[in-house]
This record gives sequence, structure tokens and C-alpha cells, in this order.
Amino acid sequence: MHGLMQNTPLLVSSLLRHAETYHGRTEIVSKRHTGEIERSTWGRVAGRARQIANMLGNLGLKSGERVATIAWNRLPHLELYYGVTGTGVVLHTVNPRLFPEQISYIIDHAENRFVFVDPDLISVAETAAPDLPNVEGWVVLCNRDEMPKTGLANVLCLEELMEAAESTFDWPDFDEESACTLCYTSGTTGNPKGVLYSHRSTVLHAFCATAADGMALTSRDTVLLATPLFHVNAWGMPYAAAMAGAKLVLPGSALDGQSIFRLLEDERCTFSLGVPTLWFAVLDFIEGNVEAPRREELCLNRVLSGGAAVPKSMIERFHNMLSVDVIQAWGMTETSPLATINRPLSKHRNLEAVDRFELQALQGRPVFGVELQLVDDDADVLPHDGKSAGELRVRGPWVASSYFKSEGGPVCDEEGWFATGDIARIDEDGFLQITDRAKDVIKSGGEWISSIDLENAATSHAAVAEAAVIGVAHPRWQERPLLLICTHPAAEVSKEEMLAHLEDLVAKWWLPDDVLFVDELPHTATGKLLKTALREKYGDHLLKSG
Repeated sequence: MHGLMQNTPLLVSSLLRHAETYHGRTEIVSKRHTGEIERSTWGRVAGRARQIANMLGNLGLKSGERVATIAWNRLPHLELYYGVTGTGVVLHTVNPRLFPEQISYIIDHAENRFVFVDPDLISVAETAAPDLPNVEGWVVLCNRDEMPKTGLANVLCLEELMEAAESTFDWPDFDEESACTLCYTSGTTGNPKGVLYSHRSTVLHAFCATAADGMALTSRDTVLLATPLFHVNAWGMPYAAAMAGAKLVLPGSALDGQSIFRLLEDERCTFSLGVPTLWFAVLDFIEGNVEAPRREELCLNRVLSGGAAVPKSMIERFHNMLSVDVIQAWGMTETSPLATINRPLSKHRNLEAVDRFELQALQGRPVFGVELQLVDDDADVLPHDGKSAGELRVRGPWVASSYFKSEGGPVCDEEGWFATGDIARIDEDGFLQITDRAKDVIKSGGEWISSIDLENAATSHAAVAEAAVIGVAHPRWQERPLLLICTHPAAEVSKEEMLAHLEDLVAKWWLPDDVLFVDELPHTATGKLLKTALREKYGDHLLKSG
């Protein structure tokens, strides 16, 4: 017997319709490519999204076809998020920080007919274009008088196309399992792979994000979205913000500490999202330039961070400097990305600060809809006892079942489990602790050393801005840890001081065999430490120095 409920499809257009109807006057604030602040509303975003839908029809695009964006967090990009997907066309967000050959590969692989590009990213398009003969047009996201000089063929102006597009459009109903957006993995090994999200998975993910034990997003929030719109749908925030009716603040390309702080201050933001490297820059700026009374006027009460392990030192600095709560989340492109969020239980209510920081340094508990499993090298399931470490697997309604065009073959086992490539522990309460990527774990004398734990211990030193730990070849122990450190400006710490600092925090046999000081560390296009490059450069360091 079926229930007698209406069967309304879960479509992205329904989120925009809700935001327009019930939160139409709520502001959307954006920093343009010229540096000026532009103000809109959810109602105006909805109106322009309808024009975009008509514009796509004028360009001859049909449901299921793909269009790409090479753009920052700005109003036109947000409008494309809804105008494209609401018609059944698939929005493919391209990370401009990828290597040029990767950008060409993914645009060609996705078979994008048109590419929408920010004027200050036109050079990225120019570099990719010679390898993209099937792209029919490049649409620049600006007015006619702002069009950059370019040698691209068939360059179109967004605002001219919009002027020719009707303003009325009825969002169609279609199968909620239809493709919605397409994101590619960062591809540190091999070609990037496409993850194709559905309307259903995207709306369900938005419910998860707005939940009290998720991001606790409400219509009273003002959200500074520092996570790029080209990075896993900005962690689902464009959709969750429409669902909740929250005010959005889009920082454009200005992601330095001073620019982010000023937006937090000027727009009275209550919530923000970003990777740890961004937050360290913001904290450094505040510490060096903002006096206590001005800090206290901030409305910010919580930040969500992920994409890389959140160091405990960052959690402590947010609390001590700003009384801001750091929420750590874990996920990946293949999980849309939210899979776990660190929300304490009632029994943690009276934890002392030092114990609370330890808890917040974990990756959190699974949100409803997501299941986690740990397995050993023989694929035997391990207990969630906080001690057993194994490969992490995940499944759920917003977890990938395969890659676009079936690249890489089957990605899930017969029970639907997706292997993440992470090594982790899960305790009795479901709190997840990622101890390493399987490819980054250090195997020394048959025992495992967690590079993430060592990095967190190193960054707890006041002089350390960022740290990376890699396993390097050793004649006796197979691998031993090498610690590479970037210090804060004008800060100093010696190798001996660092090793002494670590002695109180990790097992003695975990101590790095050497400590190197570097001006900067390499990162992937999504802000993660690029350890493949570090291993290539320093992999035989101990053999040479020994």
C-alpha cells in the first residue's frame, strides 16, 4: 500500500522559487571584478535566472547538455547556478586553479558547448581554447563596455545576451534524478574524474546543511561564502542559503585576510565557510591589525572549515581571539561533499576548553543519510571503538555511484560502499578521525605514523604557520617522517626547539628524523597540501643526508 502524499519532484528550481516567494527582499552582496560592491536580492537573482534560462534556449542548448563556468564567487555565477540547472541543462563548474592541461581536458571531456568566464579569468580561457575546438562560444560575465581584449573566437557578452532574453519563464518539472551539476576531482594522480550530481541528491544535501546538527542555517544568518563556487558546489551553500532564505555575501577573487575581514565586518556576517589556509590568513590579519574593541563588534559566531584537516591551533585562535566556534566537516567531491559534521553531544556540554578543542579537531559525526564503515587490509569490517584504524568507506543518497562516462570503472562494491582512500578511526559515538590518506600514511618498521597528527602537533607551536609531514625513504625502517615548516612572518623556531615541542605531544618513535624550513608549501587546486610534489622533491632526503 502506498501513502497518499503528493509526489513533488525535488528540483533545484524549487529552492529558488521558495527563496523568491518568501525571502525575495533578502540581500545578496557581491564584490565585482572591478572591486566595487554590488547588491542584489533573492528576488532579483530569481528574475535574472529566468532570463538566463531563456538565453540558453536562444543559444540552442537542450536538457542534459553541459555548459561550463570559469568564474569566482560573484552574482553572475550564482545566477547561472539556478538559471542553467533549472532548465535541465547541466552546470559544469571549472576550477581555474587547475593546471592548464587539466582545464582543457575536463572541458573537452564534459563536452561543453559554451563556457561562461569572468573577465579577469579570460587568460585561463585563452590558454585552454586551442585544445577545445568543440566549444562554440565564450560568454564573458560583464557589460559590453567592460569586455576585455582577447583573441578568443566567438566571444559573447553576457549582458547583451540577457537583453535579448525574455524575462518570463516557467520552470519545468522533470525527473528529480536528472543531472544537475558536474564537478571534477582535482586529479593529483591521473586525469580528473567527473562527479555528476542529481537534482534529488542536491536538494537532500541542502536539507542536511540547514539542519541544526548540520550548519544550523537560518533566515537570520548572513553568510560569507569564501568556499569557491567551483569547489564541490561551494559545499552546497548556494542551495542551502536559498532553502533557508539566508543573506549571502560573495567575496569575488579577493580572498586575502584583510578583504575577508572587512566583508565580515561591513556586512555583519554571522557565519562563514572556508578552507584552513584562508582562515589562517584572516586570523593573522586580525591579530596584527585589529584591536580588541573592533574584534568584539564582529557578529560572526561560527565558521565551518574543511577540505583539509583543521588544526587544533586554528580552533583555539578563533575561540581566544574572537569567541567564534569552529565547526569541522569532512567530505569529498564524491560525497557532495558533506558526510560528517562536528557537532558535540549533550554529554560534551560542560567540557573544559582544552578537551573541547580536542573534540573539535575531529572530523565529526555522520549526518543523517550517510553511513560510514571501516575495513582492514582483508576487507574485514572493523569496530567503531575509537582505536581500530582502517580504510574509510561511505554510502548514501548524495554519494557517487560511478564517475561521469564511467571513467575508472566501478567505484562501489556490491553493497554500495565507496572507498574514500582515507585511513580513519571512529569512536563509539560516531566521531570520525581521519588519521591519513592511504597514500600519505607513513609506514615505519611495520607500524603506522599519522602525518596529520604530526602536522597538527607542529602547528600548535606559536611560530608555525603551516606544516607538512611526508614519509621519506630510510635504509632500515623503510620510511621515516620528514617535517617541513613555514613560519609566521618574523617568527623563529629552531629544529631542536621544534623536536622538543613535539616530544610532549607524540610518541617518541614518531618524532621526525629531520625538520626543514621552507618559504612556502605546494597546494592542490582545492587548497590541500600537494604531498606528491613534496615526496618527489624530498623523497630521498635522509638517504642523501645520511
